[in-house]
Amino acid sequence: MAFHSRGHMFSFSTIFLCMFSMASSQLTSNCYESTCPQALSIIRTAVIGAVAKDHRMGASLLRLHFHDCFVNGCDASVLLDNTSTFTGEKSAAANVNSLRGFEVIDDIKTKVEAACPGVVSCADILAIAARDSVVALGGPSWNVGLGRRDSTTASKDSATTDIPSPLMDLSALISSFSKKGFNTKEMVALSGAHTTGQARCQLFRGRVYNESSIESNFAASLKSNCPSTGGDSNLSPLDVTTSVLFDTAYFKNLINKKGLLHSDQQLFSGGSTDSQVTAYSNDPSAFYADFASAMVKMGNLSPLTGKSGQIRTNCRKVN
Repeated sequence: MAFHSRGHMFSFSTIFLCMFSMASSQLTSNCYESTCPQALSIIRTAVIGAVAKDHRMGASLLRLHFHDCFVNGCDASVLLDNTSTFTGEKSAAANVNSLRGFEVIDDIKTKVEAACPGVVSCADILAIAARDSVVALGGPSWNVGLGRRDSTTASKDSATTDIPSPLMDLSALISSFSKKGFNTKEMVALSGAHTTGQARCQLFRGRVYNESSIESNFAASLKSNCPSTGGDSNLSPLDVTTSVLFDTAYFKNLINKKGLLHSDQQLFSGGSTDSQVTAYSNDPSAFYADFASAMVKMGNLSPLTGKSGQIRTNCRKVN
């Protein structure tokens, strides 16, 4: 069939680009321009609505993408429910009773499937939703590479070993991120995601009651909501200053010994990352630029392409 008009030529070229990206490891931001032109607006509208309804949801959707990519790559394996053949990532200690936002992804997938059946992967939805969440909270934007496919399995064990722990010291954090190809500066930038969201008492109780590198009034306020025993699920904001907004207050908090998690405060504890924390606290533009670049890099972690994986119809289960 001949393509005569300029519009038809553009349409053909964008379809080719998306097919190329799915046949190689190269992701492209305009993958769905012809195959599902409504996809980005559907996802953006749904994310804005979800964050408006529940401000914490922005952090939750960002965290879903992070926990997905750090375990066998950005393949939406984190969304799979357990089956008779595998125990999924939702059951791992880092995720159980902690990860949230699955219903928002389900809603987005339903709407995208109604517009363009079998075209947009769950992995791409996670990547776009993470970016749109950061923007909705006042943070930077970036071009999301698209063309990922979805995994057909998941691994609780991999999630257990690959997701950084909030109890890690600085050396362990640097090592954990290095294994995924990130340098120390990128690790600090990505940690800045903790400028939004909340954490459970059981994850910071040890810091509040046993550590000295914590501001006394901050510690006292946390103890009122996190007793030495019980209250494990009580929530406190990761950023005590501006708990919802995506900004640089997180880094200022660390300088003032107000990091909620042990792993947070480790970034400003007399070690090699102190200077980077200070730099970001004074220069929001630098943090935003570095965070955006690191997110693009994270989104490129081992995507399934070509004939690997599938485009799931339901993000919770294999077709």
